[in-house]
Amino acid sequence: MKKVLFSVLAIMIAFTVTAQSIIDAEDGRNPNDFYQRGIVVGKKAMPYPFLRESDVVWKTTIWRRIDMNESFNQYLYFPTEREEEGNTQNRINIVNLIIKAAANGDFEVYEDDDMKVPQEWEKAYLNLSGAPYTQQVNVIGEDGQPVEDEDGEYVMKDTTIIPSFLNTTAKKLNLKEFWYIDKQDTRQKVRIVGMNFMFERASKSGENLMVESFWVPMDYMTVRQVLVNANAYEENNEVAERSYDDIFIQRYFESYITRESNKFNRKITDYLTGQDAVVESQMIEERIFDIESDMWEY
Repeated sequence: MKKVLFSVLAIMIAFTVTAQSIIDAEDGRNPNDFYQRGIVVGKKAMPYPFLRESDVVWKTTIWRRIDMNESFNQYLYFPTEREEEGNTQNRINIVNLIIKAAANGDFEVYEDDDMKVPQEWEKAYLNLSGAPYTQQVNVIGEDGQPVEDEDGEYVMKDTTIIPSFLNTTAKKLNLKEFWYIDKQDTRQKVRIVGMNFMFERASKSGENLMVESFWVPMDYMTVRQVLVNANAYEENNEVAERSYDDIFIQRYFESYITRESNKFNRKITDYLTGQDAVVESQMIEERIFDIESDMWEY
């Protein structure tokens, strides 16, 4: 009799726990997933370790470019829609993330890659969209057709065009980074210190020009905290999504070198073009990696 009562009591407890779990799950329902996600909630960016000047025995400055048109890098480009434009994926691409955070005043932006002169956000955004300009357009009549004068010529008027920035045209990222060798562990390391993006902007003549945006100091904790709190898409397993901070620290991207610090202070494209420029970029990459391995040769 005791065994029967114990079994009945156990079943009742199990049913109560299960029912309570169902109720709790309904109360905490997440419309964007079937469970409450907390991968980046409350996550803090880890400060870089302190580095003494005397421990740096070799250093070079590298500028490289990430082409988000490439298949491997497309997780940085998509989704292109902003939240207010109907983005329901609970994700944000790298350009929209940077613009949104800079507009909110989460960090300062700078005019160039030296990152010494801060740029006001209003001016920075004006450089993205382009300054208003005057253009002649047809005068439209009440019938919705262009108005003609007595000679049959269309009547024109001046109108002010206010350009708008299209984030979909931003498809390339530029990085500035320091490669160095730390004497403490004789290892070659790298720190990304700056980033900007390149986008197309229509000129007055109607042709598209490639324009560079403001620069973002990637080694500032305020910037890294913004990157930590946003995940990029992981194609093979959504649970394994990386934050944007993880991506840049782990160097989970494909890129090519556009410039190395040199006595002429020039880019590769200033003295080489086409395939020769590609070969030069690869040679610089190989030379950087050879420096660490050459340290162990006797």
